[in-house]
Amino acid sequence: METVHRHGDELLSRISERILVMGGLVEEAIGRALNALVDRDSELARRVIADDVDVDRLELEIDHLSLEALALRQPYARDLRLVTTAMKITTDLERIGDLAVNVSERAIELNTEPQLRPFIEIPMMALRAQEMVHGALDAFVKNDADRARSVIAMDDDLDRRLERVFRDLLSHMIESPASITRAMRLTFVAKYFERVGDQATNIGEQVVYMAEGRVVKHPAVLSEPSLDL
Repeated sequence: METVHRHGDELLSRISERILVMGGLVEEAIGRALNALVDRDSELARRVIADDVDVDRLELEIDHLSLEALALRQPYARDLRLVTTAMKITTDLERIGDLAVNVSERAIELNTEPQLRPFIEIPMMALRAQEMVHGALDAFVKNDADRARSVIAMDDDLDRRLERVFRDLLSHMIESPASITRAMRLTFVAKYFERVGDQATNIGEQVVYMAEGRVVKHPAVLSEPSLDL
């Protein structure tokens, strides 16, 4: 029994370690996708796309380790929350990797045409999204619900930046119909970075649950008197 328990502890440690590796890869992918866009580096964009398979492999590995931990150790309370949180976090991280791929694909398309205008707001969005991902992973490692809440609060800033980008690009399309295709691709890029922030917010919400056993997502639903959790 002691051997089984020790192996269960090793599984939990391995799960946390692999999540950090996966998180590091997606953080790097965001930064490289941004560089591919700003520097008009299509080769770098292609590498981001090709390297996404490593993120996918880690998702499958973590899912396997989590299922093994559930079957072997039959965890409860805090350990159970860690395992279930890990399984949800990997889905968010994998989606962030996909969004970096999406940015890279749009970068390749944009690089075949003259640059529409200097990039200002979109890189700021990317850096804020990257900061949120890093903060959410840091909160996971430290089991820090307050840190996770600070990440969740940052999402409003990304939403405001997205609105500014949309308004700016819409005005540009009205003034210059020939730029519509390029402007639309840039709106997609801005939305992808905003979605990265949404995924980081999801991770933050899961960390709050892991640390405190408190559900903080869907507050409007949770406030309904008939809801019994």
